[in-house]
Amino acid sequence: MKAYRYWLALKQVPGVGNVLYKRLIETYQQPEAVFEASEESLANIDGMSQNVAQEIHSFKHFDDVDRDLEQIQKHHVSVLTLDDPAYPTLLSAIYDPPPLLYVKGFWGGKETELSAFDWGSPIAVVGTRKTTPYGKRMTEQLCRQLTEQGVTIVSGFARGVDALAHRTALSAGGKTVAVLGCGLDVVYPPEHKQLYHDILEQGAILSEFPMGTPPVAHNFPRRNRIISGLSLGCLVVEAGLKSGSLITARLAMEQGREVFAVPGPAYSEMSAGPHQLISSGAKLVQNAADILEEILPQQTHHVEASKANTVTLESDETLIFESLSFEPKHIDLLILESKKPAAAVSGLLLTLELKGVARQMAGQYYVRV
Repeated sequence: MKAYRYWLALKQVPGVGNVLYKRLIETYQQPEAVFEASEESLANIDGMSQNVAQEIHSFKHFDDVDRDLEQIQKHHVSVLTLDDPAYPTLLSAIYDPPPLLYVKGFWGGKETELSAFDWGSPIAVVGTRKTTPYGKRMTEQLCRQLTEQGVTIVSGFARGVDALAHRTALSAGGKTVAVLGCGLDVVYPPEHKQLYHDILEQGAILSEFPMGTPPVAHNFPRRNRIISGLSLGCLVVEAGLKSGSLITARLAMEQGREVFAVPGPAYSEMSAGPHQLISSGAKLVQNAADILEEILPQQTHHVEASKANTVTLESDETLIFESLSFEPKHIDLLILESKKPAAAVSGLLLTLELKGVARQMAGQYYVRV
């Protein structure tokens, strides 16, 4: 851990942001050499002010740095620095990559060396904290399909779409990466404590924020640029016009990443964000193939939009299936639309459930799978 002492120290110097930090490393190779440099030498760095050069040259807060190192060891956290071969390549290419990342993670239940981390083909999946039934279904469907194709799901560990994306990737036996807006020793939101531990068994949790950092509001836009920066593309499922998910999508565009959006009902305020993105050039997404054909053009993928494509349905079953949608529909409405007896519709719905193309929800509502 002592190897990271100067990396942590340079991050604590007032006025040294990520961009300046990167320039210093490019010039001096190692942070220790930065502290050994003269003020005259430091002043030649683009963006370096005299005050910051003096702060570096006079830095004496190594006791604080050592306390940070103790917390890192106490919580079994690993550190990835910009010069580490295991540092995510995609993230290192953005304008202001974090000089160091705090990481906890396991792949497949077995702790690995960070150099062995397989980031796969990462896709960011983000959206509202207040998901509708339609949004939940689309998040589950898309994340499951992507995971089955070997994609790593990256998200922000928030309520709503984020948490559902992580859980779906885990349940499908895939990998997921959670990016926090606080220190790794802080579980936020607190009700995600079990999810936190589940991700550690099958993925990674990371942050650029030091141990003990609380989840204050201004941390989350910074977190969002890491979510997009780690990924080949960013998928927005549901989002209002003021959603932080649109910030992530905008950052993805600035970083040269693909942006994808799921269309929704015109009357839903949660569709406003994706629809705005689509009108601005984001790709409209109905199934995972729409994403895979953009991010992995050299590979052939066969992802069906619906299980109905691989399941044989009788004529009456097809009639009921076509009445279903990804929004819950009450059995009474299905009876009315199909003009069939209630007992017949009930039996057909049961058959569709057994064939895996429909699901019953609370209150005798049904959705297409």
